[in-house]
Amino acid sequence: MKPSLLVCGVDESGRGPLAGPVFAAAVILDDSHPILGLDDSKKLSEKQRNHLALEIKQHAIDWAIAEASVQEIDTVNIFHASLLAMRRAVEKLQLRPQEVLVDGLHCPDTGIPSRAIVQGDSSVASISAASILAKTARDAAMLLLHETFPQYGFAAHKGYATKIHLAALKKYGATHEHRNSFRPVREILQQGMKD
Repeated sequence: MKPSLLVCGVDESGRGPLAGPVFAAAVILDDSHPILGLDDSKKLSEKQRNHLALEIKQHAIDWAIAEASVQEIDTVNIFHASLLAMRRAVEKLQLRPQEVLVDGLHCPDTGIPSRAIVQGDSSVASISAASILAKTARDAAMLLLHETFPQYGFAAHKGYATKIHLAALKKYGATHEHRNSFRPVREILQQGMKD
């Protein structure tokens, strides 16, 4: 019997929000230890994601989480920052995978044979696992950000452009953790609001 390839699933979390880094995760699952309930992180409740994140960290052959900062997002744009975070996650793995499967249309340049799979976070277990680790890591970072800037309500909306978040931006201006290249933030900055 031929040994199975070391395949790593990759996904990111946080392309859409107005604040905070973009996170990515890379996961090599253990075929002999399947994890039940894996799915696209957006389809799972917070409780399910947190439970599965622990399972993944305990039972995966290897996993890594990385990020690209708000400054990098504003410098190279969110698309390239997402690819950068994904590449960093793959590079942080202890084991070098033989194939990289990425959710979406584009693959980061890792020097490893890679395949982009549309809706891979729903159909490929290792990508689902990466989606869950990236989302739970980003949510945890936004909860920490909430402690520093409680007036923005990051604990509730995680940086997305909700009515509450936009109202807080208008009232308090942008923090250094807001993405100045994103239109709602840029427009508020142009109105002369101070950091």
